[in-house]
Amino acid sequence: METLPTWAVYSATWLAILALFLLSKYLRPKLNPPPGPKPWPIIGNLNLIGSLPHRSIHQLSQKYGPIMQLRFGSFPVVVGSSVEMAKIFLKTMDVNFVGRPKTAAGKHTTYNYSDITWSPYGAYWRQARKMCLMELFSAKRLDSYEYIRVEEMKSMLKQLYELSGQKIALKDYLSTVSLNVISRMVLGKRYLDESVDQKAVVRPEEFKKMLDELFLLNGVFNIGDSIPWIDFLDLQGYVKRMKVVSKKFDRFLEHVLDEHIARRETEKGDYVAKDMVDLLLQLSDDPTLEVKLERHGVKAFTQDLLAGGTESSAVTVEWAISQLLKKPEIFEKATEELDRVIGKSRWVEEKDIQNLPYIQAIVKETMRLHPVAPMLVPREARVDCKVGGYDIVKGTRILVSVWTIGRDPTLWDKPDEFVPERFIGKTMDVKGHDFELLPFGAGRRMCPGYTLGLKVIESSLANLLHGFNWKLPDSMTTEDLNMDEIFGLSTPKEIPLVTLAQPRLPLELYSL
Repeated sequence: METLPTWAVYSATWLAILALFLLSKYLRPKLNPPPGPKPWPIIGNLNLIGSLPHRSIHQLSQKYGPIMQLRFGSFPVVVGSSVEMAKIFLKTMDVNFVGRPKTAAGKHTTYNYSDITWSPYGAYWRQARKMCLMELFSAKRLDSYEYIRVEEMKSMLKQLYELSGQKIALKDYLSTVSLNVISRMVLGKRYLDESVDQKAVVRPEEFKKMLDELFLLNGVFNIGDSIPWIDFLDLQGYVKRMKVVSKKFDRFLEHVLDEHIARRETEKGDYVAKDMVDLLLQLSDDPTLEVKLERHGVKAFTQDLLAGGTESSAVTVEWAISQLLKKPEIFEKATEELDRVIGKSRWVEEKDIQNLPYIQAIVKETMRLHPVAPMLVPREARVDCKVGGYDIVKGTRILVSVWTIGRDPTLWDKPDEFVPERFIGKTMDVKGHDFELLPFGAGRRMCPGYTLGLKVIESSLANLLHGFNWKLPDSMTTEDLNMDEIFGLSTPKEIPLVTLAQPRLPLELYSL
């Protein structure tokens, strides 16, 4: 039997492959993706994204509508920027969009996706969420730590009193009080300046820089995340920085765990869990866990708790004071309410906040205009599905622009102005039920520590306004006050607020 020439076999094979490719393309149903700008080869629409991506995406959404599709390198990205779209992505079809994309930040700064924020949807994440809701952030546990928040708040107020009339970089003090509160709750003490082991000490100033770097790097647009085949080049240098900050955190966290484990072994039968690390170590020993919590998981959770509990509250309160400095009439209304409800003989307590609707309104208005995470943490579609008649394919990255929703003129009168009165008499809250205002997100992936964050933000702001008159340095006017932000996982002020504080309560209160 005569055999075909080799070239004929190759030609037939290639023709068959080509035919199959064309046939599959012909038979594949035509998709109807959301509207959006035409992508360029390789880079997609990355050329349209500036140094403040939430603002660039906001501008694009004004053109293409409340649901639009962009392409960041190799990946489709769908952006929802209306209440209706937020409700679909975060509630109605939440389970379809509860995934997390793989990013360099998740890999290098969270022990290979072992934390609560970046871990993929599955048994490990569900277990982590349950730990947060049932153990770490339960109402009973947060109430048991209230004395810590009170002590640290009074310590900050006393410091500010001693600096009366001097220029103050306010966020430094806000970060310190948040960091001290969260470190005592999570670690059991102010590890950052009390450690005996000098090799493991991280000074507060350095730790704050580490936290700022961590939040920045977890929010940046890293080119390698969008174009994976050039990831190894690290063109922007972000991966190198991620590895550096991760190494610093790991050194500190190893020291923390070693101390906690040593105490457990020393106390043995008398051992009692005193803080959140103790709880995590106990949970890691639980044989009934569906997924064993390894040492690196304990470190990842601990880092999440420290970072999440520090940055968001400090950033929000700094923005609030900045807005009040531009509108002194709002400050007057706030102090009138504080004087009427609290009086001038004591400080504001957490239980008082429910009786201070104007203070609550200032917090909500700050979160509307300056959400800590303006596009929330990215999600990922787990299955092919339809939203609003448009096709979204599995693996698509999902962004919900709460920054755009907070500026929607169909929802808000004078959306670009700071007007706390818009919340007076309304039941709208920030707990994930009202999709007009979602600073902590909503649904399964909502920030699990939002209750703690809200307590710290509201009590900090209330006491700062109750205890001090605030003004800008003599050389500055309200027009000089820079209100630009830096983009990352949080959006702090680009130029930190520098201000002056003068006591407005009886002087003996500041020494308590």
